[in-house]
Amino acid sequence: MTLLLGLVMVFGLVFGGFMLSGGNMDIVLHALPYEGMMIGGASLGAFVIANSFSVVKSSLGGVLRVIKGPRWKAADYNDLLALMFELARLYKTKGIVAMDEHIENPEASPIFQRYPKLMKDHFVTDLIADSFRMMSMQFDDRFQMEDVLNRKIKKHHHESLVSASAIQSMADGLPAIGIVAAVLGVIKTMSSIDKPPEILGAMIGGALVGTFLGVFLAYCMVQPIAGRLEQIEEEDSAMYTVIRDVIVAIVAGHPPSICIELGRGNIPTTKQPNFSAVEASQRELPAV
Repeated sequence: MTLLLGLVMVFGLVFGGFMLSGGNMDIVLHALPYEGMMIGGASLGAFVIANSFSVVKSSLGGVLRVIKGPRWKAADYNDLLALMFELARLYKTKGIVAMDEHIENPEASPIFQRYPKLMKDHFVTDLIADSFRMMSMQFDDRFQMEDVLNRKIKKHHHESLVSASAIQSMADGLPAIGIVAAVLGVIKTMSSIDKPPEILGAMIGGALVGTFLGVFLAYCMVQPIAGRLEQIEEEDSAMYTVIRDVIVAIVAGHPPSICIELGRGNIPTTKQPNFSAVEASQRELPAV
């Protein structure tokens, strides 16, 4: 929603101000398709050259994510705390052996099935299942566990930011590509130097549209999209740090309610449920 609102503001105020100041849109509109084809084609071609197919595909998905906003909502964090409480309680009361059916096949686990949106994120389920699996193999040092989880989260976070970095690189190159299109327009103008001044003026104006378009696309569209995508990835990564904190607390031997409270503290403030809401959710869970 913010992307669409921002685009309306950018186009309305930039071109509205241009026309209100006496600017002639005819020259811009005449040159725009040709300059746009050169700049758009060159930037997209360079983007494909610079990135693998998987990065190109994920970057397109990243643009959709900017439109939709962050994946995790307040209700999802509440579900995560409830899921981790159920697992922590089961581990505390019945031991690691009782966890086997849930960590070896999360898709068939009645506990995981209560939280379908979380199950769709494979990294969430893998991070939880792998952590309990390591605990079943007597990997019970909380400091080493925290270090392992931090490295896993860091690796995943680095991979998730590749799309934002690729889009940012595209934005960095757009002004120079706009200059390339403008230079081609100047070359075309110089070949028509014998034309009347009004024709030459229109041709020079059309050439300058290339410079304008490159800078406009870079700083008013592509770079903001890259920046917003990076913000979304940073915000969504809080889900994994909550899992880390709860797992480390479980390894340290804290009661399930304390483990969940430690995880709750790492949830972004705008999406953080209060203590009473979390406690009420825990009371509604089925008995072990």
